[in-house]
Amino acid sequence: MYGTQSHHVEVNVPASKAWQLCRGTGISVLGAQHLGDLFEKVDVVEGNGGPGTVLKVTFKPGKAPANITYFKEKFTVVDNEKRMRQTDVCEGGYLDLGFNYFRVRLEVKEKSADCCVLAITLEYDVKEECAANAELVSIQPFVKALDFTAEYLLKHK
Repeated sequence: MYGTQSHHVEVNVPASKAWQLCRGTGISVLGAQHLGDLFEKVDVVEGNGGPGTVLKVTFKPGKAPANITYFKEKFTVVDNEKRMRQTDVCEGGYLDLGFNYFRVRLEVKEKSADCCVLAITLEYDVKEECAANAELVSIQPFVKALDFTAEYLLKHK
């Protein structure tokens, strides 16, 4: 069973500035530090923010959807021209609940010289025998992280 969820937020900063923050590991680590009610920590397991980088995201107990405690995600695409970063969960998280894959795409879209749109899209596929677990997917932790990113960008213009 295939599913998708998305959310976007408009930010009054240039897309190039937003992409500088969003393209690598910085925003993930920074977000975890400032969203301590949700995340325990984010560790860079390997890499420097380019394709092949692996992060381990650990949630505070009881704060993640479906009582997920952690997941590891691998940067599969970092496209500076399109300002798009895609990660695939490679361990834990929804994979432990019978998902074939769980992908997160972050895009920074230019709206004008001083305004951009941050967009996050979740894509996932669940094994047929675990199809009911698709209802456990929640974009809310990602919305919270995206909102933090927008606020951070506005404060640090």
